[in-house]
Amino acid sequence: MERVFNFAAGPAVMPEEALRRAADEMLCYGNSGMSVMEMSHRSAAYQEIFDHTVSLLRELMDIPEEYRVLLLQGGATGQFAAVPMNLLQRSADYVDCGNFAHSAMITAQKYGAVRCAGSSREGGYTRVPDPDSLQLDPGADYLHITTNNTIYGTRWTKLPEPCAPLVADMSSNILAEPFDVRRFGVIYAGAQKNIGPAGLTVVIVRGDLLGHVRPETPAVLDWTVMAEKGSMLNTPPTYAIYMAGLCLEWLRDQGGVAAIYQRNRRKAALLYDYLDQSRIFHGIADKESRSLMNVTFRTGDAELDAAFVREAAQAGLVSLKGHRIAGGMRASIYNAMPEAGVSNLVSFMEDFEKKTLQTR
Repeated sequence: MERVFNFAAGPAVMPEEALRRAADEMLCYGNSGMSVMEMSHRSAAYQEIFDHTVSLLRELMDIPEEYRVLLLQGGATGQFAAVPMNLLQRSADYVDCGNFAHSAMITAQKYGAVRCAGSSREGGYTRVPDPDSLQLDPGADYLHITTNNTIYGTRWTKLPEPCAPLVADMSSNILAEPFDVRRFGVIYAGAQKNIGPAGLTVVIVRGDLLGHVRPETPAVLDWTVMAEKGSMLNTPPTYAIYMAGLCLEWLRDQGGVAAIYQRNRRKAALLYDYLDQSRIFHGIADKESRSLMNVTFRTGDAELDAAFVREAAQAGLVSLKGHRIAGGMRASIYNAMPEAGVSNLVSFMEDFEKKTLQTR
């Protein structure tokens, strides 16, 4: 069977080059005589793989030396608890602009005083709040944002500038557009969208923010302990880290983040331009907040939406059904989605629209 164009929100499409290399190295990595899956995480061979992955992340994101790069487990959801456990002393500000942003805020409220500094919840999360409208506490320990909202298809196009350290869940647009790491105190991300397979969590934390952990924090969520142990207090997600390294090599070979950002803009523009003139499909996110990674749309007719998703899958365009919370459709067009995939999707939508209008 031929490979399909996979528009899943995560786990998501990965570069074919990375998958083919992994297949070639499955039984024997280099001269090791074994698969990476079988390697001890304490071995010299695996340490090279680990260090290479971290080095690529530092290169691609221009991460300064004073930041520690941790390769952990537990997903971004695990970091919803780790962030307040490591940073919350007095109070924290959160922006509620999507389902995962809301979950992060609710989780943090278990550990201390947490304020909602801005929200788009009442409007159905179709936009990101204007940074200038945020009600920030100058004494807060940090401000938490979610840079891209996977479910609703929105993103921050302009970052807030708080006095407190800026903490960002960057799961669904990390490495997809340029970010100045120096503007953040902490960046964290689940890997299963733009970094590699599920199972790996990346945490990038400025060194001066370590050492303030709450005493009840489990060691596996303690950034200071994990930094001291080189992310290897326990067995890390070894194969996911290896796969991330292959995907990061692919991204480097594409020209890095700056080059992939231009490609991502072209892909998103192709799909949004069609939606803006379509007679049956309508974009969900407000134009000024549109995501480059997750394009949400619907027809307004649940049965027609279902027919579209079903027929698209038959045409090799899969995983277009919207999240169960939001409904409609969603095309996730992460870094590894080729431009041909978006072109094929738009062509199919045009044909589906013509057929639909002819039967009305």
